[in-house]
Amino acid sequence: MQDAIRKSEVLIEALPYIKKFFRKNIVIKFGGNSIADDNIRKSVLKDIVFMNFAGMNPVLIHGGGPFINSKLKEAGKKSRFVDGLRVTDRKTMTIVDEALTLLNRQLVSEIKEIGAEAFGLSGKENNLLVANKAECATDVGYTGTVCSLDTTVLMKLIEANMIPVISPVAIGEDGLLYNVNADEAASRIAVSIKGEKLILLTNVPGVKCDSGDESTIFRSLSLSDTQYLIDKKIIAGGMIPKAKACLDALEGRVKKAHIVDAGIPHAILLEIFTDRGIGTEIMKLGKRTKATESI
Repeated sequence: MQDAIRKSEVLIEALPYIKKFFRKNIVIKFGGNSIADDNIRKSVLKDIVFMNFAGMNPVLIHGGGPFINSKLKEAGKKSRFVDGLRVTDRKTMTIVDEALTLLNRQLVSEIKEIGAEAFGLSGKENNLLVANKAECATDVGYTGTVCSLDTTVLMKLIEANMIPVISPVAIGEDGLLYNVNADEAASRIAVSIKGEKLILLTNVPGVKCDSGDESTIFRSLSLSDTQYLIDKKIIAGGMIPKAKACLDALEGRVKKAHIVDAGIPHAILLEIFTDRGIGTEIMKLGKRTKATESI
């Protein structure tokens, strides 16, 4: 009986959030090592299907680092990164596209097995993602940054109550393919479709003051807080593209951004449908908050 009561209390707590986000576009980025874990991946996809049946419009943008690395290893190529961005030569770009296409099909198939309708898209199709070569101090090859989007097809899928699953391979203005960081792609798409939220799933609990101490997680940050943490190099490495993606989304009028550990069972639902949440939420507030005053 107590277990049944507890479950009903959880549902009641979720009710105002279901109402608040009904028919709202929620953009979710899923990648990293977590996407290669069958249990984590299926838990995340169940959350996304739940959102769909609860009346929200989830849009999934996926990375696929482990799958790409495996394919590169098979081809005798090493993975290299600069500031969290993959260095991509011509052959690597072909392998990236092949790996992400296969993963995209798998994700669509698994969503359908759970019971929702999904449709796979690549950013290179219908000018969904158009990119220029990324400007870095070190040449990153065919790694691009998004310069324009065409979300016509994407919006039609949303209107048809289908879950779009998007691979972040872009077409360049020069007609060549570019590997776009999935966090950036998700951020730009969230802005373009007037997303209510951007959720970045990763393999860490959130933004931490001390990378080795989980008790130092920031539960809530402002834009100013986040930029300050980047400037102080507290946010570093692979967390930089994620933090910048959140900043860009908020500047583009997305209401909130979240960085959440995909390894926590039903992480998305806990972040969206509970009062406290579990990761780091970033909001567009004008000044630094008390969260970073002591740093």
